[in-house]
This record gives sequence, C-alpha cells and structure tokens, in this order.
Amino acid sequence: EEGYALAWSRLAAGRLLSGCAAGRIHLWEPRDEGVSGFEVSPHHFRGHDASVEDLQWSPTERDVFASCSADRSVRFWDARSWKRPALAVPGAHEADVNVIGWNALDAHLLVSGGDDGTLRVWDLRMLRGGGDGAAPAAPAADFQMHRGAITAVEWHPRERSVLVAGSEDGSASVWDLAVERDAEEERRFGEVLAGAEGVPAQLMFVHMGQRNVKEVRWHPELDSTLVSSAEDGFNVWKPADVFG
Repeated sequence: EEGYALAWSRLAAGRLLSGCAAGRIHLWEPRDEGVSGFEVSPHHFRGHDASVEDLQWSPTERDVFASCSADRSVRFWDARSWKRPALAVPGAHEADVNVIGWNALDAHLLVSGGDDGTLRVWDLRMLRGGGDGAAPAAPAADFQMHRGAITAVEWHPRERSVLVAGSEDGSASVWDLAVERDAEEERRFGEVLAGAEGVPAQLMFVHMGQRNVKEVRWHPELDSTLVSSAEDGFNVWKPADVFG
C-alpha cells in the first residue's frame, strides 16, 4: 500500500514507524548488531479507518507514539500493544488530520493541523478514556486563521510555548500559546487596531508570498530563523519582533 507517514525514534536508534493509505501502522526494528536491514513487526497497529497521514514518537517515552489520519482522529499508542490505541481523539478535526507535532519541552502537549485549516493543541493530561464511542475531547487551544489545509507544524526547540504552522493558502504562521489578550489594557493605551478584534492574541507573525507551503522548520540553533518549502521554492526568514 502507498504510504505517507514515517517517523524515526530519537530515543531508540534505528527504530522506525511507517503508516499507509489503508490505515495500517508498522513498527520496524533494526536487526541484531552485525546484520544489516530491519525486522518488521508481524502485526500492524489497529485503529484507523483511513489513510495514516503523520506519525510522531513521544519525546520522553521510548514506547509511546501518536498518529493522525484521514479518518479525522488523533491516536496515542503503546508500541508494545498493537491491538488498540491507548488513547483516541475521534473527531479531532472536521476533516482529514494532516500533521501532528509533539512538544519536546512540554511532553503533555501535541498540536494537530487539518484539512479544515485549523490548528488544535491537545493536552494529554485532559484526555480520558479515548474510545471511539466517547464524546470528542475538547482541545486546549483551537486556532482558525488559515484559509487552506494545514500542511506542516513544529514546536520551537527552545521556546516551549511557541510553534509554527504552514498552509496550502501560501502562508506560514508563528504562534505563542503563552500570550493572552488584555482588552482593557488595549483600550486604555489605544492599541486596538481596526479589525484586530478577530485576530487571535497568540498569533505573532504571518509569513506570506509562497505558493502552497509544504514544510516549515525552525533552525536548530538560531532561535528566530525558519525555512519553509513550497511549490515555488523555499524561503529562509525571520519573524519580526517575536524574540526581541
């Protein structure tokens, strides 16, 4: 089957996950030392009803990973138990869930992006039960700013509340979950701009000018530098006034 999702483990060398269009997830383990190649688990992880779009290993737990799918769900798994997910968020988005990103600094937070153009942040501490028959969990944050499908998400490697997202609408957005709007202070100092009432306070910057953004990544050492790739090439850019 054709597949889109791959994820290397950062905690177990050579450990790989793959997902396919039939909704199956397979675990690949490196062979014993001195023998090249991989051993694929004879069982696939069961739970998704449509294409697996993205996979992410937990940044802190060796045997825990997350997946998202065109079935609109996000699921959390124990790699030692293939029969069912440990947690599930059915109806995480109103359309296909394209991408997920696990926060390496706050490992209880995971962000998802969907075909519906929304970004949603999930707090694993608030997820209970998780069966498909349960009512959909409420996200810790829900941002609706993009006018096209979300195609990329990534948390900042050193700023725990900051993330970036890319979209088919040709833009990339930078968000800071630690920011809250103080409407009274804005009125007092006259800082409310016309039309700004509908802009989320957490939206820090929007990079535009590309066609159908596919990937966005933070520079591993330069805090305020990003690279985004799109149909018409790639940009290296800095969000103004975000990091001082």
